[in-house]
Amino acid sequence: MKAQELMTPSPACCTPEDTVQDAARLMQECDCGLIPVVEDRESHRIVGTITDRDIAVRAAARGMGPDTRVRDVMSTNPSYTSVDAEVSEVERIMSDRQVRRVPVVDGDRRVVGIIAQADLARAVSRSPQVSEREVHRVVERISQPSESSGSRGAGRSAERSTERGSERDQPRL
Repeated sequence: MKAQELMTPSPACCTPEDTVQDAARLMQECDCGLIPVVEDRESHRIVGTITDRDIAVRAAARGMGPDTRVRDVMSTNPSYTSVDAEVSEVERIMSDRQVRRVPVVDGDRRVVGIIAQADLARAVSRSPQVSEREVHRVVERISQPSESSGSRGAGRSAERSTERGSERDQPRL
């Protein structure tokens, strides 16, 4: 099964110049916790991501207001996958990077979809290529506390990059 078959197409995106309030409104409207950040609305090339956690910890907890620009709190160097990637590659990215959602891009790095942990779970019943055991393993690995989070992170997702160090310094997959 390919990423294109799993993904939710045409996800909401924002730009680095948008405000965190704009991003939060998109999250509310779309009932999601991650918005891909694109270079601009025409190119749709991915340059980062912003999560509800980024808004809470990198902005609100530091006293930044709703007019703070997305560029000031987004994660740069995001994990993403291609439309032609096999489901095993998506599972590897989620497990290795401990993220619950992975943007899907075309050959020009334009955001065309997003795959959430729930999409993997739904795929179990639709495809023999997606095993329930593998999805369980992915969910388990995503949910492990990171090494740098100590006792504060027990039971929390390591996707919360502020507890394990900035994703800005991590390699793109």
